[in-house]
Amino acid sequence: MSWTDERVELLKKLWTDGLSASQIASRMGGLTRNAVIGKVHRLGLSGRTRPARPRAPKPRHSVPSRTHRHPTAGKLALRQDKILDDEVGIEPEPQPTPINPIEIAPGEYVTILTLTETRCKWPIGDPTESDFHFCGHESGPESPYCKEHARAAYQPAQDRRKRKQAVGIG
Repeated sequence: MSWTDERVELLKKLWTDGLSASQIASRMGGLTRNAVIGKVHRLGLSGRTRPARPRAPKPRHSVPSRTHRHPTAGKLALRQDKILDDEVGIEPEPQPTPINPIEIAPGEYVTILTLTETRCKWPIGDPTESDFHFCGHESGPESPYCKEHARAAYQPAQDRRKRKQAVGIG
């Protein structure tokens, strides 16, 4: 299909009328959407007098407004700014309760090869090091960890909800 002067003029008119490339292709016949787009670019037709169809505004989600937002990127993102948190009314996250260190005598380490279903599977150390091992103390049937490590691993749901509400997430 060749572009005659009449077809180019029709393309320009339909384009300025706000028709989409697909609509123009179907009206002119024998063209694809991409052929219309390519010709529009080669002709340098940039703007339109009116949009092809009015778009409905996107629904906005209501987000609780805050007087201060913390940075989410860069070196300041992880900085704790207690003064600003106090001004906004955000309570700092409670620190996890410290785990009582469980002493395991050397030679009694539980490795992946000696780990059983009733042993605590809490990893200790760096997995790339030779002294990496697991806690290995007795675990209950409802948890893969001993009581001490289960306290560190699991948080009560109420505490999580309270923290989210204080921050304004949920």
